[in-house]
Amino acid sequence: MAKAPTVIGVLTEPPAPTWWKVNRHKVFGVTGLLIGYLIGTHLHGAPPQQQPDTPRPGHTTPAPATPGEHPTRTANGLAA
Repeated sequence: MAKAPTVIGVLTEPPAPTWWKVNRHKVFGVTGLLIGYLIGTHLHGAPPQQQPDTPRPGHTTPAPATPGEHPTRTANGLAA
């Protein structure tokens, strides 16, 4: 006569996963996209370097008061 089957273990159904365990990959994906978008739209490059200010003269010669021809000084100091 054959032996009766022996019970090795009992199978039970695992508990249903929580909402977090089911949807965490979606939450991380959306959060990553949102952070990437904010960084991409609000992070600008470094501002351009400004040239150092060159010294300016203490005063300049004023512009002529009347338009037209102006006398030109020659080497000997006479007006042409």
